[in-house]
Amino acid sequence: MVEPLPEAPLSADRPGAPEHCTVAVIGGGPAGLAAATELARLGVRGVVVLEREAQAGGIPRHCGHSPFGFREFGRCYLGPRYAARLVERARHAGVEVRVNTTVVAAGPGGRLTLATARGAARLHAGRVALCTGARETPRAARLVSGQRPLGVLTTGALQAMVYLKREIPFARPLIVGTELVSLSALLTCRHAGIRPVAMLEAGGRFTAWRGAGGLPKLLGAPVYLQTRIAELIGAQRLSGVRVIDAAGTTRQLRCDGVLFTGQFTPESALLQSGHIAVDRHSGGPVIDQFGRCSDPAYFAAGNALRAVETAGWCWREGVQVARCVHRDLAGQLPGGARLPVTFADPAIKYIVPQTISLTKHGACPGGLVRWQLRFLQVVRGRLSLHSDAAPIQSKTVRARPERRVLLALDARQLAANPPRALRMEFAPG
Repeated sequence: MVEPLPEAPLSADRPGAPEHCTVAVIGGGPAGLAAATELARLGVRGVVVLEREAQAGGIPRHCGHSPFGFREFGRCYLGPRYAARLVERARHAGVEVRVNTTVVAAGPGGRLTLATARGAARLHAGRVALCTGARETPRAARLVSGQRPLGVLTTGALQAMVYLKREIPFARPLIVGTELVSLSALLTCRHAGIRPVAMLEAGGRFTAWRGAGGLPKLLGAPVYLQTRIAELIGAQRLSGVRVIDAAGTTRQLRCDGVLFTGQFTPESALLQSGHIAVDRHSGGPVIDQFGRCSDPAYFAAGNALRAVETAGWCWREGVQVARCVHRDLAGQLPGGARLPVTFADPAIKYIVPQTISLTKHGACPGGLVRWQLRFLQVVRGRLSLHSDAAPIQSKTVRARPERRVLLALDARQLAANPPRALRMEFAPG
């Protein structure tokens, strides 16, 4: 059993003194709750989840539809019930879940500054797991022109209004995007009696998995490919949008709302002004195969690493990284230099993990067992990992943008012939 760090709780006789815990998990979504629960199951005491919302559970709390939970619980749940079960499991395992607690600074060695209902506080953690999730790209970041009328939302904002506040923000919105979350927005609209006028996709294909393109048609929302919003129309309240297609033709669609869906980015605001290295490609922290960040006191899992995976995937990743944290607390992970994995092909969007920790005694097994990649365009060809000048792994790939691509990560193979450089390449064909 891993022993916790000495406890030093805040008290009236030591005002401003920091608390201590063994592991602090930042974010109470599927990845964070899974990591905390697994750590407690492995015997780690002093595990604390820090959640900025009033309730833990993450994005599934806002998703009043299925399927959630089959991988975790062997059955399907609606989002809110799935989130509640994750919280129940964590608390039953002995995890302390603190809500309304925002981490405003993450300092070296696990020194955290918190904003709570009681004011500012400090928490020193032996290890920190970053499980902050992802966020959708809002209108401003998409550079859509027009005034600022009411009725312009992201999927998360819509679901919070419908499922948590029981409010209906519009009747006939336009949905922008065709990612998996766009289908979630469509189902939320159906639940609330909202009838979208259409879905827009800037690309030439429906982004979500094959066959999903039939759902919008079934629900009466035509899909316009290679079409984007040129301008929002309306001052106080949205009355329509002007759209433009690939041929440059513009037309006006009448609607009383716009839902900007997808184009997720990791929620990495905590890291942007801090000391932890952030990958410019993925938008999340740079990690090794154990989920360990550039500051070895910090680990990361779930959509904080890259946007965006399903709740079940994030849950499993939280469990994997928790096991690495447990081993690190016991001194069983290698230290020393890390070898970066590079790529130059413009079709590749990102690679996770971005570094590999190797030692002269070989590589530790476990951790993340596959490279995770995404592409920026439709591709078909051969993906290969090169050690120095020689290819050591490869696979045939057919993928669309925002589709997960996996390649086996065999750290032992790399340790058998320690490379001086690692490079990912893609050859169309």
